[in-house]
This record gives sequence, structure tokens and C-alpha cells, in this order.
Amino acid sequence: MTQVTSTATAGSPTRDRLLDAAAELFYREGVGVGVEALCRVAGVSKRSMYQLFDSKDGVLAASLERRAPAYLAFLLPPDDDRPPRERVLHVFERLEEMAARPDFRGCPFVAVTAELKAPDHPASLVARRCKDALTAFFRQEAERGGAADPELLARQLTVAFDGSGVRAVMQGRGLDGLALATAAALLAGAGVSGGDGAERRGPETSG
Repeated sequence: MTQVTSTATAGSPTRDRLLDAAAELFYREGVGVGVEALCRVAGVSKRSMYQLFDSKDGVLAASLERRAPAYLAFLLPPDDDRPPRERVLHVFERLEEMAARPDFRGCPFVAVTAELKAPDHPASLVARRCKDALTAFFRQEAERGGAADPELLARQLTVAFDGSGVRAVMQGRGLDGLALATAAALLAGAGVSGGDGAERRGPETSG
């Protein structure tokens, strides 16, 4: 497995600029973006990049690591008194919101892993940890909601989340309530109920 090392301290302006540019470029154009293009957009010399990271693989992994906290913070609900069902559906509402944007290219963590086709790549490992955090949230809420099998429900919800994002990219259009309806059906089937919500908000179109 490729080892990732960085000689820069977190918070270095050059490092941050490089990782921000990497996150944008890799998401928009894919992991095949070359070092020269990356450095040009970031305004960083190749020499500086290699002083910070051993390879482009290291930049890719670090850019995902930097992006993960904000991504999860956007998806997950704040600590509040909403029932578990509504807290889970909050995540799918966020997904619907993202998928409706013209620049949506799917989940950045799924996209990178699919392109790399290497489960032991450092960036794939970062992506897996982010997905595991999402699944852990689903499992926690499933347990609180009295699901018959919280572990199974959590994995089903993760599959619904990832699959919905892929569908939006393949179709080139928003989800029109499909992700919400799917999550609501899974929750109901597992015995997690309560509150008003997505069961009444099915997809507006089919296909």
C-alpha cells in the first residue's frame, strides 16, 4: 500500500491552498488531474508540493481528509430533540439539496474510490472512514428509534444514500424526492416511525 507522509504542519497556508485546490479539481475533473495543473491552480510550485507531500497520492488522501469534517457537518443534523426518524431524514434532505445543484458530481468519497479501484489506496481508506462515520450515525439513530436490526438498517441507509447520489449523476438531474422516499420506506420497514415527513414526499417523476 502506498504510504502517505506530509512534512508540513496542519494549517500551513501553502498546504491549505494546495489541498483546497486539489479537492476542487479532483471532484470536478477526476483523480487523473496532473501535478502541473494542480500546482498551477493552487499557485504552488511543484518543488513546494513535493516538500509537503511525497506524491500526488498523498495530496489526494489529505484533500479528502481535510474535506471530510465539513462534509459530515453539512449532512448530519445538530444535536436536537427531533426523533431518530427525522434526524435520519435530515441527511437525505441534504442529499436532495446537493443533488439539485448543477455542479453536483456525486459523493466526493464514492467518486474517488470508484476511480481509484484500489481499496487499500490511502485516499480510499480516508473515504471509507468518512462513510463509516455516516453509517455509525445511522446505526445510532436506528438504535434510538427501536429498529429491529440497527446494524442492517444502517447499512441499508448508507447504500440508499450512495446509490441515490450515483443515480443523480448518471441521470444528470436532481432526485425529486426519491432519496427521501427510499429512506422513509427503509425506516418504516425497520419499525422506526414518528413525526411527519418523507412518506408523503415521494418522487415527482419516475424513470
